[in-house]
Amino acid sequence: MMDVDSYRWRPPKTNYLPHNIDVDPVVEEFEIPLGKASDHENASYFQKMKLAAQEYNIVRPKGYTVSYHATSEMEKHHFGQTHPMKPWRLTLTKSLVTAYGMPFAMDNYNTRHATYEELNSFHSSDYLDYLATAAPEDQPRDLDNPDKDVKFNLGGSDCPLFHGLYDYCSMSAGTSLDAARKICNKQSDIAIAWGGGLHHAKKSEASGFCYINDIVLAILQLLRLYPRVLYIDIDVHHGDGVEEAFFSTDRVMTVSFHKYQPDVFFPGTGGLNDNGPKSEHNPGAHHAINVPLNDGITDEQYEHLFKSIIGQVNTTFRPSAIALQCGADSLAGDRLGRFNLKVEGHAACVRYCKSLGIPMILFGGGGYTPRNVARAWAYETSIAIGADQNIPAEIPQHAPWRQHFVHETLFPTLEQSMSEPRNNKNTEKRLRDIIAHVHEQLRFVQHAPSVQSMIIPPDLGPVRDEVEERLKEERGESDEDLRRQREQGVGVEGEVAS
Repeated sequence: MMDVDSYRWRPPKTNYLPHNIDVDPVVEEFEIPLGKASDHENASYFQKMKLAAQEYNIVRPKGYTVSYHATSEMEKHHFGQTHPMKPWRLTLTKSLVTAYGMPFAMDNYNTRHATYEELNSFHSSDYLDYLATAAPEDQPRDLDNPDKDVKFNLGGSDCPLFHGLYDYCSMSAGTSLDAARKICNKQSDIAIAWGGGLHHAKKSEASGFCYINDIVLAILQLLRLYPRVLYIDIDVHHGDGVEEAFFSTDRVMTVSFHKYQPDVFFPGTGGLNDNGPKSEHNPGAHHAINVPLNDGITDEQYEHLFKSIIGQVNTTFRPSAIALQCGADSLAGDRLGRFNLKVEGHAACVRYCKSLGIPMILFGGGGYTPRNVARAWAYETSIAIGADQNIPAEIPQHAPWRQHFVHETLFPTLEQSMSEPRNNKNTEKRLRDIIAHVHEQLRFVQHAPSVQSMIIPPDLGPVRDEVEERLKEERGESDEDLRRQREQGVGVEGEVAS
């Protein structure tokens, strides 16, 4: 439970971005730029995927299983004409992942919506009821009056009430919950849910483009089986919603790397000295690690900082599962971000976490330049399946929407990503001080925590099984059908050629 008295909370800023321009009303459906492919086009593209998998030697990794959790219906939603969040980034990610033939190396799941009961395992009933029933609005309520109150922080510029909102939220949560369950069932060792990662949402409040905190829901699922979960956040914004949710427990350690400039940069939390409850009697004391950064940090600095901190966290906390939020707004050239990270630097964090050999979920998160978001998440998918050394830097010619990537490479330079790199305000002394502070905090984490004394949420297994069985019947699927479908998505050496 959250220790309200000791959690230093600051009200969220009204907007990430100012909305001071005239906008047309939000349309009910957002058309994907090139429309829907025909069955013939899909069949032709599938053959190209198979040939790419053969050419790039994309095969199932040996010794571990990777699963990919997504639903294409999420991609069709639209937050608003000027809103930075573009769900279409998931379409571009899928374009690259499939063009390289990566699905043949993974178990691929088309996930269902999360149920109300599943969402209610963290979020309050009154909040969910309002989220599910609030009518869509064509423009944010605070567009003309910044001081106008909005219920549950819904309906403003950050968290607009767009068409299909509740469906979008339940689909996002569904991808992350499915990933967590595959980890818990030992069906997967690395589960990927790029449609999740919405780390700002609170128990009864939307915040920072996030309505449902799918990460919290997934971690709650992991805690049913795993004694200790390490949450790592490499989004440019502080992972405040997840930190707050697990503020007073020693079974979850949160580590957030983010830009910190509290007066002007959202959400304004996550200072170096914000390390959990101040009372040493609270189990969560020293279990919130924050790494506040300034503009312009480079790949080399970020990777060194990440390994120095996460390596020590792993040694001290001894996590049994990892939840890694891979927000891509920390990349150079992001519409909201302020760092100088390239795709390679961002992905180095995924590679290091994979090297620890601990069951892991990879979540999406922020990222407001869709083509670069897609690059990062596709490359990080290749790391998960062990194909990062095989795939070429040039984006395959048959990749859908290839022209939207502007540059033909998976790894754009800083100059290609932005007009000029941002001034690096992170001194080496400052980074050394951060590492020293974190290591000092970890000295107080004396041993791996006990599980017996902690409260575990009620098991939603029967609810989940009933829903999934009903949906399977509605689709007319048998276990044999599902087996054949999975086999079509599996590539092993000698079996990817047509």
